Amino acid sequence: MPEVESYQQGTPCWVDLSSTDIEVSKKFYSDIFGWELDAMDAGNGMTYYMAKLKDRYVAGMMQQLPDAPEGMPSYWANYLAVDSADEAARRVEAAGGALLSPPDSVPNGSGRMFFATDPTGAQIGFWEAGNHPGSGLVNEPGTMIWNELQTDDVHKAVTFYEAVTGCTSETTPAGDLQEYTSLLVDGKRIAGALKLPIEGLSPFWMTYFNVVDIDGTVNQAVELGSHIIAPAFDVPGVGRMAVLMDPAGAAFSIMTGLAA
Repeated sequence: MPEVESYQQGTPCWVDLSSTDIEVSKKFYSDIFGWELDAMDAGNGMTYYMAKLKDRYVAGMMQQLPDAPEGMPSYWANYLAVDSADEAARRVEAAGGALLSPPDSVPNGSGRMFFATDPTGAQIGFWEAGNHPGSGLVNEPGTMIWNELQTDDVHKAVTFYEAVTGCTSETTPAGDLQEYTSLLVDGKRIAGALKLPIEGLSPFWMTYFNVVDIDGTVNQAVELGSHIIAPAFDVPGVGRMAVLMDPAGAAFSIMTGLAA
């Protein structure tokens, strides 16, 4: 079902954008996905914008923090649901990851969260739901449809996520990619992992958003100042997709078809 009330541990549950130019990002994503944005006080003079479709929150975005490292680009952060942020943080360190921030409560009872890097260097957020479970609508146009780890050591990374969240994995042949690893929760594919397709990139989590018309959305995105990283292409048995860089410099993917 596209409407989601809660997430099992290990499942990607939320994405948000750290933007070097929040005004540009707000306009761009509202135009291509039809998002309405609710402004929330994030403290210290910062505003967090909750993107809404069909009266459900689907993603977030905010201006890059003032203390971000110089030259830090815009990026989409992915979050995995956990039953306890504190327990997950302990497991992260025991499994060879590193905490970037300790578990902390988000105002208004939304939940608890922290950021970490896995042993291959990819950043990932962990979210313990309070009154905000995560994306309330998924797999529909303008919402998150897939989350994918791209890393230089798939086995090491997947072993880490299995240890932290209890998910399992399955690796299968994947044509030109040689193989593709799916992360599973209760036997359901909830995310993917593959060898970095471009040499020299640092490991990261890619966010995929669903759209009805890949080619039309690519053309619209380019008109709005986006750059094409990978032109539209078909994946047999999966759907059609493209990889873009938004006008503020954040990479994201768009995809038709159903998530596995």
